[in-house]
Amino acid sequence: CVTLDVQAACRDTTVTQELLKEGFHRDLLVKVELGEDAGGCAVAAQVRLPPGIYVDPYELAMLQQQNLTKAVLFPDVIDVEAPEYLARALLLLLFLERDARCSRCFRAAVPVHARYHRPAQGAGEASVLLESPRVLLCCCHGQLSAECWEPAEVDTPCSSDTTSPCQWYSTKHRP
Repeated sequence: CVTLDVQAACRDTTVTQELLKEGFHRDLLVKVELGEDAGGCAVAAQVRLPPGIYVDPYELAMLQQQNLTKAVLFPDVIDVEAPEYLARALLLLLFLERDARCSRCFRAAVPVHARYHRPAQGAGEASVLLESPRVLLCCCHGQLSAECWEPAEVDTPCSSDTTSPCQWYSTKHRP
C-alpha cells in the first residue's frame, strides 16, 4: 500500500531529444519537464554520446565564453578527426535553462558532429543510437521528495562556472 502511495506521489519526468539541422553538423536539443517544481535547483542532462557523434571541445569553450551554453565534457580532450571505429563514447553534462513559459520545464542545445564510419558496400547507411539522457538535479536550497529522487554519483559542481562540490540527484523518467 505504501509503495502505491509513493508511486502516485512521484509524477513522471519527461525527456525529449531532437537533432536539429541536417548532415554532419547538427544541434542536439534536450528538453526536460520535471514531475515536480524545482525552484532554486540546477537541472542538468547527463548525455552519453556514442562513438559516432561528438561535441567539439573548442567549439564548446567558445560557446561557453559567449554564455550561449553551459556544459562539462568527459573526457575533455577529444580527437575530433578520429573516425567512429577509433573513437570512444563521451559523457556530456549539459546544464539546462528554465523555460520562461513553464515552471517545471528546462531546455538546452549543444552542437554535435557526426564521425565518418567504415566504408560500406553499395549505398549503405550507418546508424548512431542516442540513448535517453539521465536527468540530474542539484538543490542547494530547494527540497525534493526523498521517495522520488536518489543521490547520484556525479563529480561535478552545480554549475559550469563554480568549483564548489554539489550533491546531484537523479530520477527515473519517460523518454
